[in-house]
Amino acid sequence: MTTQTFLTADCPGCGTQIAPTLLACPACGRLVYSDRLGGLSQAAKEATSRGDAPAALSAWREVLDLLPLGSRQHAAVSAQITELGRAGGNLASSSHTPERAAARAKSPVSALAAGIGAIALTLWKFKALLLGLTKASTLLTMLLSFGVYWTYFGWKFALGLVLSIYVHEMGHVFALRRYGFRATAPMFIPGFGALIRLQQQVVNPYEDAVIGLAGPIYGLGAAVATLGLWYATRQPIFAAIAGVNAWINLFNLLPISPLDGGRGFHAMSRLQKFLAAATAAAAWHYTNDGLLMLLAIVCAVRAFGAETNKEGIWKTTITYAALVIALTFVSLVRLQTHIR
Repeated sequence: MTTQTFLTADCPGCGTQIAPTLLACPACGRLVYSDRLGGLSQAAKEATSRGDAPAALSAWREVLDLLPLGSRQHAAVSAQITELGRAGGNLASSSHTPERAAARAKSPVSALAAGIGAIALTLWKFKALLLGLTKASTLLTMLLSFGVYWTYFGWKFALGLVLSIYVHEMGHVFALRRYGFRATAPMFIPGFGALIRLQQQVVNPYEDAVIGLAGPIYGLGAAVATLGLWYATRQPIFAAIAGVNAWINLFNLLPISPLDGGRGFHAMSRLQKFLAAATAAAAWHYTNDGLLMLLAIVCAVRAFGAETNKEGIWKTTITYAALVIALTFVSLVRLQTHIR
């Protein structure tokens, strides 16, 4: 016979015993982690005041984890996260007034500084891509996938395919960091691509769409870069990698869970979903690619479903349609090779 011991704590407000899984006292409603919540709220406000949106969002998400679902505080913090998220991860410091911004824009020194900043950001992104390989789970599963793909396609195509999938996943990582989420490192699954497990809840469709579509956006970048190598060298292997990579990212735009397109559709109204379906249908008419016909059908089916976002976000819709068009044209290059 065995016994289990469940640790309980006494509510500081009324003395009622509280189960370890509860976030608020069932008797008086006092929040269990009130002291921790105060510190996190202060940290979030300080990060907001200095213009550090990722740090502010990260702190608010930790606050959200400690609040009971459905509570007034939970709703208020969710609204705060939504407001910060709509700023796109770019908060203006309190000292950055519009007048000062206009003055800086006219300054040659400021223009030069902005150019240097853009170059530095690009280099940082490249460095961040490499840093992702320092995670043991990512590197080991990546090597495993490389070995499996090598068996079927040869080492050159296998290497290009794995690196393309890696860039796609790092697009999600960058978006998650921008919005202050905790998530696991990318993990490769041979034959299925790779995945990242989100460890915190998404509170609005906008950030869900940004995170979801970040993967195909970076995937498109990798495909275009590989396409450039093909134009420069005329080596068929680069055409194969670029085309198949684009086709895989196009497949990820199917608006079903857990694919990236499903996350993007969360931010679209019914009209916007029909426009996405029309874009896929037009691309299918031009290319006769069966995947695009499937994409158009699924988009239309989703459009006829329950409308969960009546307003919709046009930026997401335009991004989705542009990805469908761009990835379609890049994917056609695979027809230049023996790999279909």
